[in-house]
Amino acid sequence: MSTLTYTAIEDVPKIHATAREAFESGKTKSLTFRKEQLAQLAYLIKDNADKLRAALKSDLGRPYPETDLLDFGPAFGQIKHAYENVEKWNKPQSIEFSLNWFPMRPKKIPQPKGVALIIAPFNFPVFLLFGPLTSAIAAGNAAVLKPSEQTPATSQLLAELLPQYLDPELYHIVNGGVPETTRLLELQWDHILYTGNGRVARIVAAAAAKHLTPLTLELGGKNPVVIDPKTDVKLAAKRILWGRFSNSGQICVCPEYVLVPAHFQDTLVDAMKEAYQSFFPDGAENSDSFARIVSEAHAARIKRLLDNTKGTVVLGGQTDVAKRYIAPTVVRDVTGEDSLMSEEIFGPVLAIIPVKDVDEAISFIRARDHPLAVYVFSHDKKFQQKVFENTKSGSAVVNETVINAGVPALPVGGIGPSGTGYYSGKHAFEQFSHYRTTLNNPSWVDTLVFGFRYPPFKPNYQKYTAALFGNLPPRPGKKPSAAKSFPS
Repeated sequence: MSTLTYTAIEDVPKIHATAREAFESGKTKSLTFRKEQLAQLAYLIKDNADKLRAALKSDLGRPYPETDLLDFGPAFGQIKHAYENVEKWNKPQSIEFSLNWFPMRPKKIPQPKGVALIIAPFNFPVFLLFGPLTSAIAAGNAAVLKPSEQTPATSQLLAELLPQYLDPELYHIVNGGVPETTRLLELQWDHILYTGNGRVARIVAAAAAKHLTPLTLELGGKNPVVIDPKTDVKLAAKRILWGRFSNSGQICVCPEYVLVPAHFQDTLVDAMKEAYQSFFPDGAENSDSFARIVSEAHAARIKRLLDNTKGTVVLGGQTDVAKRYIAPTVVRDVTGEDSLMSEEIFGPVLAIIPVKDVDEAISFIRARDHPLAVYVFSHDKKFQQKVFENTKSGSAVVNETVINAGVPALPVGGIGPSGTGYYSGKHAFEQFSHYRTTLNNPSWVDTLVFGFRYPPFKPNYQKYTAALFGNLPPRPGKKPSAAKSFPS
């Protein structure tokens, strides 16, 4: 395993100051410059794809195809999307037309916030670091990046590559653990984007609050799947298991548990056994298509959850903590009080929970924290609608899992305990932007309309305020003709 060189703690404020000074120089105001940096970021990945694949194999045991599909692909998609839209996103935006206000030409102008701190997790070290960085660059910010110390080979490689491709004064990597991250959080940033778990998010949020720093938090959670017994069960089984077992289940939008009508559980399990056999015909442990858990500590945690389940293991179940191996596992007859439901598993263990019907499934979801995603497998639009209209989540996905996070123009984010804000596409660009409002009022407007505002006030001032602000909506229960002008 590669040795990760930690950034000296005394250098952290210097890095912050360098980024601040570079931002204040104004070099990021140029859209041409921003596009050059975005292109360079894409070529950092492309030119070093083999090195990055090898590093991710070392850190996560991840198969190369998964890296290309789930790490490189979404990163390239985000970069390309931002590169093609950076001029459009940065144009001043006119507000909705108003006859009373249009002479002043009111607009909102996106401007960079300044210096951003981006703290990324271990599970997708390229996409979840460079995706937010893409948005920060497109918005014209400087950025300091903190990759995970749990992926030492990848984090070390990225620290070496970044200054070779991007402006070394504007964009920096700080490597380290808790002390280095703590020092970063003591400093004042213009925006912080953190991806990880809720426990650390509270620490980040508390640190940000000291400086009133705006935050984006992507926190995951326990994402449910709701099964309609009329669905294509074989397709559902294949897509659910793929979503759960990819990257060894270490994906924030992974399906965590399946809510299935009790009478349909056997049918679903049989379909999953068939899909499982097609995925791993010679067993998962010897497969070159299955990743490993990031660390022994995480593997031991998942093993404890699995050891304490009262459900029945119907697929997998084998563990080898020393090898960071947790077999892709399916457990049936799980209850809401089971160990597998006590926390986010973040590993390749799928719980199946039998319920009476869709109403009980909805109640089960509503009794828990809002997840990052709710998945429904059904071809019945009314079934889909019933689940989605009666639950809350960051995303609502039909007949698929996981891949929604890779759609470049689609915002990714949670709600409540699963996060706040977005980390992809134009919505992430807006997270890193301040919309500065402006108007320019010509002198003749006072002659026609606004002269009434100056003292001494005239008795007929309400004629002008009524003309300026228009009519109120009709009072409830009255005819539209009963609308009154404001403020008379």
